[in-house]
Amino acid sequence: MAAIRNVAVLVGSLRKASLNRKMANSLAGLAEAELQLNVVEIGDLPFYNEDVEADGPPQTWTTFRTAIAAADAVLFITPEYNRSVPAALKNALDVGSRPYGQSVWNGKPGVVISVSPGAIGGFGANHHLRQSLVFLNVPAMPQPEAYVGGAGTLFDESGQLANEGTRRFLETFLKAFAAWIETIRPS
Repeated sequence: MAAIRNVAVLVGSLRKASLNRKMANSLAGLAEAELQLNVVEIGDLPFYNEDVEADGPPQTWTTFRTAIAAADAVLFITPEYNRSVPAALKNALDVGSRPYGQSVWNGKPGVVISVSPGAIGGFGANHHLRQSLVFLNVPAMPQPEAYVGGAGTLFDESGQLANEGTRRFLETFLKAFAAWIETIRPS
């Protein structure tokens, strides 16, 4: 049996009822025992400013950095805003990468799921985020890729995943991610 892995989940959309948050909740329910998915909130992180860092980081930055540092891997779930990731998610990347030389991202296996009501499933955001992850030395799982389009029709009124084909894909996706984590960070 594989080790139990603590996976930090970052949700790019800040709306409580967002499709991305619904996806995070659905994935937590689909994850097998070896993956513990834990949402790490990013909405209360002040924008990164090196001057603030010099005066002593805000407690929210410290709490966030500690949560990411303790994680075995990171799962990013993002919508697409203007062909990129939301500002809150980019800010979280910046907060975690500082102070220089003390990045909490370094070497953590990662994976990206983009979720959108549109037909192309947040393709631009997915790839733009992957570009940042390369620089941060987060080895992102290359396959299977996850661009979840038409997401407005995937959940029932209670926010539960109601599409069986998507459920099967996500189960396969999570198994692949568990294997990816073991490849990058063996027990």
